[in-house]
Amino acid sequence: MEDDIDDLLDEVETKFCTNSPRKSKSKEANKTSSSNASKKTKSGFKKSFGDDDLDAMIDDICDAPEPLEKIQVQKESSHSSNSQLEKKCFPVYLGGASTPVGVGTTMSQRSCDKLRCTDCDFKIVMYDNYEWHSSCDYLFLRNNVPDFNKLSAKLLKKKGSRAYACQCKWRSVKDLIDIQKEADLKWVCGKHKL
Repeated sequence: MEDDIDDLLDEVETKFCTNSPRKSKSKEANKTSSSNASKKTKSGFKKSFGDDDLDAMIDDICDAPEPLEKIQVQKESSHSSNSQLEKKCFPVYLGGASTPVGVGTTMSQRSCDKLRCTDCDFKIVMYDNYEWHSSCDYLFLRNNVPDFNKLSAKLLKKKGSRAYACQCKWRSVKDLIDIQKEADLKWVCGKHKL
């Protein structure tokens, strides 16, 4: 069996490798393999394939289609390069009405306008120059977010402030704050399209 494997490797090297150091061995192996072709192997079977069968097997291996996973990865990468790029804020900031909105970074401190809540899975609504009344509660938000007409019953006009809310939490913000410092808020950036 070891001789058969060596013969196969030698034949592959002679056909596919140009500067192979085993060429002289492969010529000797070809001479001995033709004489051994009619002999029985250790398992008791005759060698069942010839050079043409071996060539056909190698061609089948070389011409095999690409694995499905590789094809899908190529399609996704080409699709993502054609589509719009998306970017997340890091860190995520909340800010007042005077704070610009967009992608927030440590260098460009902007309020994120694509916030989502991981508790209630709702998009965060925000209203410039408003703040929440002290009587605002969970049940009111649960029943009225995102409808501004209904929410306006608990919103007070306040210049420079920005009111944020989802269906379970709310905040009134005047200055820029890092959302990580607000432990009870589970708001994350929902990605900005660039």
